Amino acid sequence: MAYIKKVKGKLPQLGKNSWVADNATLVGDIIMGEDCTVWFNAVVRGDVHEIRIGNQTNIQDGAIIHCTYQKAGTYIGNRVSIAHNAVVHGCTIHDDVLVGMGAIIMDHAVVQSGAVIAAGAVVLAGTVVEANSIYAGTPAKKVKDTGDGMKEVIERTARNYPMYASWYEEEE
Repeated sequence: MAYIKKVKGKLPQLGKNSWVADNATLVGDIIMGEDCTVWFNAVVRGDVHEIRIGNQTNIQDGAIIHCTYQKAGTYIGNRVSIAHNAVVHGCTIHDDVLVGMGAIIMDHAVVQSGAVIAAGAVVLAGTVVEANSIYAGTPAKKVKDTGDGMKEVIERTARNYPMYASWYEEEE
């Protein structure tokens, strides 16, 4: 069973049809939308500031979502995919975004809709990632615009994760 813990009187709130893996951790001031998934070894830690997550967002294996005490909450939109071992910290991610494996997004960064953060990229504090763009590297820089093919990948990934979660519920 997932580790879901109240901190300072605030218990994470999960939206309808959301699924959390047995060894995921959610603590504190978290409000999650509908049809979200939080995968194995992921940590969503709303102990020092608030975390808000939209609908159909998936937080994949080993990802960490956190914030900065009294300075930077974390705000994640709808249909966002946060891939394996990514770190999302005190930033804002708009709708329809793909955050690649091992990427890091720091405090007060803003990732606009339709953007892709490439695997291993480091988005520095305060960076504004342009809508419908791919950012890669350390520090992350725009490498190109997303095309229709990448938009389909973003949509398909967000759509598939609730389906994957349903496979586990069938086994319980």
